[in-house]
Amino acid sequence: MDVFLSALADAALDTLKALPILYLAYLLVAYFSHSQSKNFTKFLNKSRKAGPAVGAFLGCIPQCGFSSVMADFYSKRSISLGTLIAVFIATSDEAIPIMISEPAFIGDMLVLIGLKVVFAIIFGYIVDLVVSLFNSKKHDTLPAQPVSEEEFEHQHDHCACGGHSDKNGSCHKENIFLDALFHTLNIVIYIFGFSLIIGVIVESVGMQSLTSWFGGSVYIQILLAGVIGLIPNCAASVFLVELYINGGIAFSAMLAGLSVGAGVGLFVLFAKNRGKIQLLQNFLIIILMYIFGVASGLVTSFIY
Repeated sequence: MDVFLSALADAALDTLKALPILYLAYLLVAYFSHSQSKNFTKFLNKSRKAGPAVGAFLGCIPQCGFSSVMADFYSKRSISLGTLIAVFIATSDEAIPIMISEPAFIGDMLVLIGLKVVFAIIFGYIVDLVVSLFNSKKHDTLPAQPVSEEEFEHQHDHCACGGHSDKNGSCHKENIFLDALFHTLNIVIYIFGFSLIIGVIVESVGMQSLTSWFGGSVYIQILLAGVIGLIPNCAASVFLVELYINGGIAFSAMLAGLSVGAGVGLFVLFAKNRGKIQLLQNFLIIILMYIFGVASGLVTSFIY
């Protein structure tokens, strides 16, 4: 009981400390996701060649909102496969707000963002180059097909609206303050839950034993973290970050898992990109994500 109460107190304290920073971060995300969405969609439509670079910087914005939006864009062929991959790799879901709330790990957070953006750009352009070379010999449906600006805006009225449209096309604005509060409370539940679970485990068996579950080798940690990252939920990123903060896994393993994970973006991809060929594309994207995520972790293990 003493172990549980100690872990409960630590989890509650960590969660309370994270609350204000989480809310401010999600308020910023909500503003750009709703109020400025139309400007973003226009910019993306005019910046196809710079797609992977643009996608990498958008993906590093906290939460998985942009990975979800980009998955929808890809299903309409408004962005290239390389751009989608770049967004997914750069997405850290809830990792950044959590690390911001831990001052001792802000340096690691900046390194994490920088490395993920670099890897996202590199792999994104490689994918687009390979697809381009492949399509020069054989027609395929993987690359983005150009659409007119009018069609692009029509396709993404939901985002441009900043809320949602009813069946008559009327736009209903969302309150960004309530939206940010909702996301904050939602992730706080995950933070508290995983902090409590990890805290109980650490107090009970010790951090050395916890680390041994992931294997004594950092390479095994990277492989396992990549599998965890594939879970299409913010719980995966919360778990990986909390585990890293508590010393359970190496930085490179955390980066690998966070590079593989794209939050609910994968859910949106499967929901929007439908059809027999599209289904194969979706599974190919998952395989590529795992390969690129593990590769990023392995490279990072040698340099950081």
